[in-house]
Amino acid sequence: MTDTPATARQASSDQVRAVSPALEAQTQDRVVGALWSRPGLSPRDRSLVAVAALIAGGQTGPLGTYTAKALRSGVTPDELSETVLHLAYYAGWAKALAATVPIAAVFAEQGIGVERLPAEAPKPLPLDEAAEARRKQTVGDQFGAVAPGLVDYTTDYLFRDLWLRPDLSPRDRSLVTVAALVATGQVQQITFHLGRAMDNGLTREEAAEVVTQLAFYTGWPSAMSALPVFKDVFEKRES
Repeated sequence: MTDTPATARQASSDQVRAVSPALEAQTQDRVVGALWSRPGLSPRDRSLVAVAALIAGGQTGPLGTYTAKALRSGVTPDELSETVLHLAYYAGWAKALAATVPIAAVFAEQGIGVERLPAEAPKPLPLDEAAEARRKQTVGDQFGAVAPGLVDYTTDYLFRDLWLRPDLSPRDRSLVTVAALVATGQVQQITFHLGRAMDNGLTREEAAEVVTQLAFYTGWPSAMSALPVFKDVFEKRES
C-alpha cells in the first residue's frame, strides 16, 4: 500500500501503474515525495489533515492506510478517536460512523483497546465565558427565530461540550475542522473557523500548507475556492 489520496479502496502501486503509469509516477514523486516532505507542516499534522479530509469526503477505502500512517507520525489513538467524534458534527454522522470500520481494524491490528481511548464524558477544558456569550448572542440574533433548536444544539453540543473535550487540543480541533470544511466545499464557514484556528495557535504558514495539501486530497477546485477566504483572513489579521 502507498500513502496516497484515493476515492476508492486503496490501490497498490502495481494496480495504479496498470491503469496509468503517469499517475503512479506522479503519486510517488509529487505526493509521497514532494508534498509530504514540505517543511511548513509537520508529518503529524499532515496526517490529521489527510484523515479529516478522507472522513469528510466519505472516502473510507484508504482510511486504514492513513490511520496507520497517522499513528506512525505521532497522532495518538485518543486524538484519532476524538477526530472521528468531532467530524460527526462537522462532516455528518453517517461519515463518522462509516469511518469507524477501517479505523477499528487498524486499532485491532495494533492492539489498541477502548481502555486507551477517551472517556465518554471527560472533565472539560475551561470555557472562555465572555467569548462564548458573544458567539451565542451573535448566532441567536441572526438565526434564533429561524431554527431555535439548531441554535440551542450549537451552544450545548458543540461549544459547551465538543470543543471542550480535552483529548484533542483546541488547535487540532480547528485543524481538522478547517480541513473538513475545505473538503466539503463549505466556504462560508471557513472564515470563522480559520480565524479560530489561528487564535488557537495555527500559524499562517501552517494554514497555507493545509490548503496546499488539500488540493491533492480534495481536488484543486476545492482548494482554489477556499483561497479567497484564506487570503481575506490573513489580510485582516495583519491589518
